[in-house]
Amino acid sequence: MNHWLIKSEPDVFSIRDLAKAKRKTTHWEGVRNYQARNFLRAMQVGDRALYYHSNATPSAVAGIVEIVRTAYPDPTAWDKTSDYHDQRASPENPVWSMVDVQLVEIFQREIPLDELRTVKALAGMELLRRGSRLSVQPVTAAQFRTIETLSHAKIRP
Repeated sequence: MNHWLIKSEPDVFSIRDLAKAKRKTTHWEGVRNYQARNFLRAMQVGDRALYYHSNATPSAVAGIVEIVRTAYPDPTAWDKTSDYHDQRASPENPVWSMVDVQLVEIFQREIPLDELRTVKALAGMELLRRGSRLSVQPVTAAQFRTIETLSHAKIRP
């Protein structure tokens, strides 16, 4: 099993929105960065991802999702009414991909970015790298377990 981190702005689609979705499942569409797209294409059914609320106050890891469908063409790319439209994409040349994710857990407490930066076991994590903006990124198994453990810990003094 591989581990990932996926970002969403909570005012666009939060983890609580996912909890309200049919079967607590949604497609992860709208990724328009080639490296992030390639990470989507590398995901396998059963992989787990940290659900990160970006551009929030504070930005934080909010829970865990599981990949329930591997990468397939993202039709929002050729939908002219979509915010994710890309004029280079078409059904014949899909360019962009998406996966389906299902809610596993909403953390009892979100782990804010500032707290993540203080955890030595997370040093080297892509999310914490200065200037990192990837909306989909790999996470090591150890980093994943560390964040999972933090989510069940009391807030640091």
